[in-house]
Amino acid sequence: MQTHEIRRRFLAHFENAGHTPVPSASLILDDPTLLFVNAGMVQFKPYFLGEAPAPYDTATSIQKCVRTGDIENVGHTTRHNTFFQMAGNFSFGDYFKEGAIRHAWTLVTGSLEDGGFGFDPERIWVTVFENDDEAERLWQDVAGLPPERIQRRDGRDNYWDMGIPGPGGPCSEIYYDRGPEHGLEGGPVVDEDRYVEIWNLVFMQDIRGEASPKYGAAPIGELPQKNIDTGLGVERVAFLLQGVENVYETDLLRPVIDRVQELSGRSYDEGTEEQGVRFRVIADHVRTGAMLIGDGVVPGNEGRGYVLRRLLRRVVRNARLLGITEPVLVDLVGVVRDAMGPSYPEIVTSYERIAAVVRREEEAFLATLATGSRIFESAVSDVRASGSTMLPGSSAFALHDTYGFPIDLTLEMASEAGLSVDEGAFRSLMEEQRSRAKADAAARKHGGADASAYREVLERAGLTDFLGYSDQRADATIVGLVVDGVGVPAATEGDDVEVMLDRTPFYAEGGGQQADTGRLFGDGFTIEITDVQTPVPGLSVHRGRVLHGEATLDAAVSAQIDVERRAAISRAHTATHLVHAGMRKALGDSAAQAGSLNAPGRLRFDFTSPEGAVPASVLADVEDEVNTVLLGDDEVRAFVTSMDEARKLGAVALFGEKYGDAVRIVEVGEYSRELCGGTHVGRSGQLGLVKLMGEGSIGSGVRRVEALVGIDAFRFLAREHVLVNQLAEQFRAQPEELPERIGGVVDRLRAAEKELETIRAREVLSSAGSLVDGAEDVGGIALVAARTPEGVGGGDLRSLAGDVRGRLQARPGVVALFAPDGDKVSFVVATTEGARERGLAAGDLVKAFAPAVNGRGGGKPDLAQGGGSGVAGIDDAIAALRAEVARAGG
Repeated sequence: MQTHEIRRRFLAHFENAGHTPVPSASLILDDPTLLFVNAGMVQFKPYFLGEAPAPYDTATSIQKCVRTGDIENVGHTTRHNTFFQMAGNFSFGDYFKEGAIRHAWTLVTGSLEDGGFGFDPERIWVTVFENDDEAERLWQDVAGLPPERIQRRDGRDNYWDMGIPGPGGPCSEIYYDRGPEHGLEGGPVVDEDRYVEIWNLVFMQDIRGEASPKYGAAPIGELPQKNIDTGLGVERVAFLLQGVENVYETDLLRPVIDRVQELSGRSYDEGTEEQGVRFRVIADHVRTGAMLIGDGVVPGNEGRGYVLRRLLRRVVRNARLLGITEPVLVDLVGVVRDAMGPSYPEIVTSYERIAAVVRREEEAFLATLATGSRIFESAVSDVRASGSTMLPGSSAFALHDTYGFPIDLTLEMASEAGLSVDEGAFRSLMEEQRSRAKADAAARKHGGADASAYREVLERAGLTDFLGYSDQRADATIVGLVVDGVGVPAATEGDDVEVMLDRTPFYAEGGGQQADTGRLFGDGFTIEITDVQTPVPGLSVHRGRVLHGEATLDAAVSAQIDVERRAAISRAHTATHLVHAGMRKALGDSAAQAGSLNAPGRLRFDFTSPEGAVPASVLADVEDEVNTVLLGDDEVRAFVTSMDEARKLGAVALFGEKYGDAVRIVEVGEYSRELCGGTHVGRSGQLGLVKLMGEGSIGSGVRRVEALVGIDAFRFLAREHVLVNQLAEQFRAQPEELPERIGGVVDRLRAAEKELETIRAREVLSSAGSLVDGAEDVGGIALVAARTPEGVGGGDLRSLAGDVRGRLQARPGVVALFAPDGDKVSFVVATTEGARERGLAAGDLVKAFAPAVNGRGGGKPDLAQGGGSGVAGIDDAIAALRAEVARAGG
């Protein structure tokens, strides 16, 4: 059974049972506790946590997931993927254990003709939580499972919670017995390679405290509403139903393996296990990389970008270990596109952008490999010179951490060089790094503010009714007041307060748009609102200060936004849509929005650009096109429709945003069509003018354009006009002649500076003779230690030191030159062969005197250099150097 058919059957089964189908969320959501979406329940968290009421009683979805915590297991086991599809069914206070078990059993063992998966019921085993008598009884009563195929496990295996205080509950897991040829008898508790878990049913019924029932602690209470959260591994079901050995050989990943066979000329099925692992890692990681890029992640040096970069580089490295020396990523993501496209059409439409990203990343990594190889060869030379046959773990870690050089490639190359690697030391350093990363992740997980006061208001008063699309003022009622994180019945003059209303015209910050400001007017009190946020979904929290009087719960207010500020922000937001559309028209779909800021009169637009900087001519064309749309005075129309209809209309969705079944589309004539919840102008002509201020890089593959809108753009151009006229007067030229005139002046200035540098360098080098003449004899060693004139560059300093050393000829000698430059100092130390024979190494001498100038440095025995911030300590440094030379001379 093909994977796409497995997905179809799962959704059809639960839709027929009355579940609402919910599309997969993006792999990146605005959740500070998660790097990537890693489970099917993530997009439903607000409903499970009680932060928002569920819009349906039951739901079903097939969620894209990425987990990279066990990346080292990829390729070695039958069941680990970094990207996988989690099919699930969810109940929010509707059915509970019996319904979940019945739904699962019917689908898993139902006949193919009836829409089931057709698994043999005699090969199904289940596990239940160690004290869950009810679940064990239901498996016998509902499914007819014999007691010997129901096993109990402790909380580490069969209890679920979120890792922090909150909802949790016992689990029941469904396993399939692959047969005695795959392992030992005895069920999942004995062998999880033979007995493969395919489905986990979570019975969410408890409230856990600080200690988790996973490790024996008792829950601190029961949830007021019992819920169901399940997760079926689509890839695992696929490999079992397709009769292959593991998840890497299914119809979605085997095509990648086959293509790698063609490119490498090596066999997957007949090669060594080590070779098979490389094939599997490539297949897994290239698919994950394509899916992440499809959802807007770009390679980088931290966070999500670093994970993506690591995955792609592991693909390239394993390809090289299989003998593939040519670039492979673009070729392989094309295979992924063809395999995943039927289920994820966005991978097809985004292919050119994905291909551009991986092409650039592979080119950069191949250059890194070349650099790393040179560093590796240097490290090998040092090892051999020391008489050792082992590359230090610190060297291997430096190659890995600084240059992105994979450890197994280091091991392979070391073996070819006849060396081993101190893997123990390397693993220790890696573990230290992982421990730091885990500590950071834990801090991030617990870093969210306490939202209990907001949830209490939400449960009592419901969602905030937003009126701001049509109203700038509204009558409302105060339904919640929070001061210092605690709900209060009243707030008095001078209090910083958070106000929740039943209805509001204030826009809460989101989607790149800044929040509204304004005032709340009540009977005898006024509150200045400076910010609006949504700490829990659906609840607008107005932050401000009581200017006078006392505000109380249930008081009536007139909510009034700052109309001019709203208008300026709305102009900026509409302009952002136009700039986004213009960039996509000019650069293609690869120019996908990666962030934005819509503030009064200005905007900031971040977008992916795998090809790097955007030419100035392209920016000029985009600006011209956008302003032409403004002249057309097109209608700006917003309407709500279904997600399916939005896709048909070609509306642009933004990566990382979560959309429900009903979505809001904002159109600017026929030029722009995006999903958006922000506020906008009525017609494009209201923007007046859009002026792009330039673009630049804010990270690998991500560029930023900033622009001014409306009167702010006009004022900028007016200032520019005055400046140009002033320059034209100064240069006695027409404005259009200024670039050439100014360019000529700059060229002459640079030529003069270069000539001055040449003269200064000549003068510096001419002092070599006098420096040698002034050499001091310190214990039979000629010491030249001197301060050079102000501002001598590092290159001239090294040349002068080398010249002085050469003039010392066969004499044992040490040359140390110090070049002050403002409040900093540079220094160079050079030694002759005779000095080195007396045990004087340049790098060691630097360590002896560098502290005197608050500096540091190093180098080889014959030449070392560095710098410091203590110019006043140069004389002390020379004295320390003289003492060190004297010890060697004596």
